[in-house]
Amino acid sequence: MARPLNFPVFDADNHLYETQDSFTRHLPDRYRGAIDYVDVRGRTKIVVRGQISEYIPNPTFEVVARPGAQEEYFRVGNPEGKSYRELIGEPMRSIPAFREPAPRIELMNELGIDRALMFPTLASLLEERMRDDADLIHAVVHSLNEWLYEQWSFNYENRIFTTPVITLPIVEKAIEELEWAVERGAKTILVRPAPVPGYNGSRSFGFEEFDPFWQAVVDADILVSMHASDSGYSRYQADWTGPQEMLPFRPNAFRMMTMGKRPIEDAMSALVCHGVLTRFPDLRVAAIENGGDWVVPFLHHLGDVHRKMPQAFDEDPIEAFRRNVYVSPFHEDDLGALFDAIGTDHVLFGSDYPHPEGLAEPCSYVDHLPEDLPEEDVAKIMGGNLTRIMRVEAPVTV
Repeated sequence: MARPLNFPVFDADNHLYETQDSFTRHLPDRYRGAIDYVDVRGRTKIVVRGQISEYIPNPTFEVVARPGAQEEYFRVGNPEGKSYRELIGEPMRSIPAFREPAPRIELMNELGIDRALMFPTLASLLEERMRDDADLIHAVVHSLNEWLYEQWSFNYENRIFTTPVITLPIVEKAIEELEWAVERGAKTILVRPAPVPGYNGSRSFGFEEFDPFWQAVVDADILVSMHASDSGYSRYQADWTGPQEMLPFRPNAFRMMTMGKRPIEDAMSALVCHGVLTRFPDLRVAAIENGGDWVVPFLHHLGDVHRKMPQAFDEDPIEAFRRNVYVSPFHEDDLGALFDAIGTDHVLFGSDYPHPEGLAEPCSYVDHLPEDLPEEDVAKIMGGNLTRIMRVEAPVTV
């Protein structure tokens, strides 16, 4: 049931579960063979370009883990050494609120959430598995966005804001997709924190060839959300372990240790060191479901690089980061240290609901904020900051 909070709550990290035709309903016929589903020993699996993926154990989402099933695991660890299945517990049948906006509004009312950014789930596997075919990536991503708009809209009753994906391999097509989404009411876009694949290999989205896209984002005055995804880092880990697919729901100690927060750190390094934040000081970037514990060591390292190579920057890179970037930390992070590093004005509450690694009761996030934090700051973190950078009017609490 709803937590009795005295201010509007805007959750920066909610998720929907896609339907089985979400990638293909609007896909042109010439690309139809790119996405399929097959039965493997009684279980349905997604097939991307002829390769069966285990990225999501049940890509139909007919049965899912319960919201917040791993909350204690992320908060206190796993002292008993339980298996992943033991940590997850009994699954549940997917409910309409995970699939459709009207039932989701009813669930949000029960949970005390006034507004939410709504991210897809399965979509995070797409770009990496098509990285050597730029035209295909753009086609499938647009098909997904068409489905998302048709199924959820990009702004449902000014309460649910879904996040159309913008893929960047072909800059002109990225701008077209951005304009298409904005024309249909999008208030934020989802950009993968990863090197951009292309015809001649991958490159940084901080390079000046992408400036027309970033300029279009600024002109549209729209927030860029960089949500954790498959950023392709299993390819680098493969130098140690051999080829392997990123499997977020199959814990692997080596993967957890070696990847750490590298994707979001590298993405932010690209934005800062390649000059995007300086060339576009009005750009707003939100790091979602990447946690916040990476920020302090990242800024320390960035400051060290700046001291040793001041000629490589046109302004203080730490100040550029603090001006342009907003961070949604996990409830288990050292929130006080993050506040000291970037200020409470740049921190966003996100629950990851209804994923198992999130919070079962989203508004319980307030219980993890420092007890001496002024209520004004609590209200900003729990929704005021996101309302401001999304350029939407403040709602009345439910």
